[in-house]
Amino acid sequence: MKKAPIVLVVFLTFLFSCKKDIKRGLVTNNAMVVSARVEASKIGSDILEKGGNAFDAMVATELALAVVYPCAGNIGGGGFMVYRKANGAIGSLDYREKAPKAATKNMYLDSLGHIVPDKSTKGAMAIGVPGTVAGVMAVHKKLGSLPLETILKPVIELAEKGYAISRSQAERIKSKQNDFRDVNKDSIIFINNFKPGDTLKQPALAQTLKAIMNHGKEDFYKGETAKTLVRFIQNNGGILTLEDMANYEAQWRKPITFNYDDLKIISMAPPSSGGVCLGQIMKMIEPYDLHNMGHNSLKSIQVITEAEKRAYADRSFYLGDPDFVNIPTKKLLDTSYLNHRMSDFSFNKSTPSAAISHGHVQITESNETTHYSIIDQFGNAVSTTTTLNSYYGSKLYCSELGFFLNNEMDDFSSKPGIPNLFGLIGAEANSIAPEKRMLSSMTPTIVEKNGKLFMAVGTPGGSTIITSVLQTILNVHEFGMGMQEAVNAPRFHHQWLPDEITMEPNAFNKKIINKLETLGYKTIEEESIIIGKVDGILVTEEHTYEGGADHRGDDTAVGF
Repeated sequence: MKKAPIVLVVFLTFLFSCKKDIKRGLVTNNAMVVSARVEASKIGSDILEKGGNAFDAMVATELALAVVYPCAGNIGGGGFMVYRKANGAIGSLDYREKAPKAATKNMYLDSLGHIVPDKSTKGAMAIGVPGTVAGVMAVHKKLGSLPLETILKPVIELAEKGYAISRSQAERIKSKQNDFRDVNKDSIIFINNFKPGDTLKQPALAQTLKAIMNHGKEDFYKGETAKTLVRFIQNNGGILTLEDMANYEAQWRKPITFNYDDLKIISMAPPSSGGVCLGQIMKMIEPYDLHNMGHNSLKSIQVITEAEKRAYADRSFYLGDPDFVNIPTKKLLDTSYLNHRMSDFSFNKSTPSAAISHGHVQITESNETTHYSIIDQFGNAVSTTTTLNSYYGSKLYCSELGFFLNNEMDDFSSKPGIPNLFGLIGAEANSIAPEKRMLSSMTPTIVEKNGKLFMAVGTPGGSTIITSVLQTILNVHEFGMGMQEAVNAPRFHHQWLPDEITMEPNAFNKKIINKLETLGYKTIEEESIIIGKVDGILVTEEHTYEGGADHRGDDTAVGF
């Protein structure tokens, strides 16, 4: 008899532990998928129950998110995947978008050298060559086990039959109505006044998915879908061409790996800054006894903040597309180099960001990405982060094909030294060039403990992605939390510039905040700031899987 999937939406299961009462997430014996929407998690879990592996479930979950989470799930964007096979083999896939061939370094500047407002964030000029379809097809070809039709049929059915709009989705769609009207020449489905519980059907997207199912990558990048997409973008003033589409390839890359205590961290390499930056922070804080300092204590916040400042300063200068710039990864992760970077840190006062440059060997990025984690019944693990950049990307929607296009061109340094949409500072390494991939903070991560699979974790959150992944790992490893408890815990963030600690609102001890201010730290609590929506899976001591689905969104764990 087929087992019914176990679904966790927002309710937590409280399990007794001999150590303490821990708020546990969904616990399963065989396999699990955690994503931003219950429908996507269920489709991924169902694929596993049909005998598929984590890579089959990756394809299904990714494309299901394009249906039910169109603000960030996508086929018009891109992302990164890190994996660990049951035999311990690891790898990663870069399906990040690329600049069109006609892109130029100063394309978003006016004649006086000033950034033209909105040009890199809204409309057709903001679009990079989409990578998601190439990514999922590459995964299926190399690592999948089920026929593509088996994987995509339930996704297509979901697009045809529709799904219920959640309250947060209805509010998000409403908040972008003016942008949708400003950017699109014609009326689009998303200018409808959706209310919570309304059904959203997407027949055009279903047809596009059928074309992918029947013809694979070829149709999307060279066939009728490509022609329709390019014609639409160019009619709206964009520069993307059929040649750009035909030349796009996802890239298999060697993951960033490093050790922290008895953990081995496996994360994404450039053009994601995630793995390098995470490695720098963790190796800088490793000499300090965070466990005894205490979770979110004054000293632990200081140590982590100061390491973050130094890592983000290095990020701004050194990191970019490795196919275009020489990145000194080995040096950036060298223990002696990182010890030197922390040598001027003191618990007695804040180190001003103005006093921290890049090391001697130099952002705004969208908070509006999505992440999912998968562990299958065979022991394979997948951690994937995908995005359109800001919510609904460029806001340009192709009604004929049924999806939004990204605005990833904003993740380049439009003008080195000037912050992007998310406040991140970039340098020459991330300047615009034809066919170059833009820098990202996406940090899909897998963790081993004593050589065995321990967790899969990741999050959206733009520049806060790296620090949210960091704190979730530390919450489990240093402070003995389960995965759901680690995901629920309050988070904070520092990215070098601006020189301030962003703290989750109404979540931190006011006395500690006051002490930080006294030591020279500027703190900021804003309701509008979302410090990640972490989705993770922990392998427990009992060899079961515990899901951590972030309550800050509609995130849901499903498994069996």
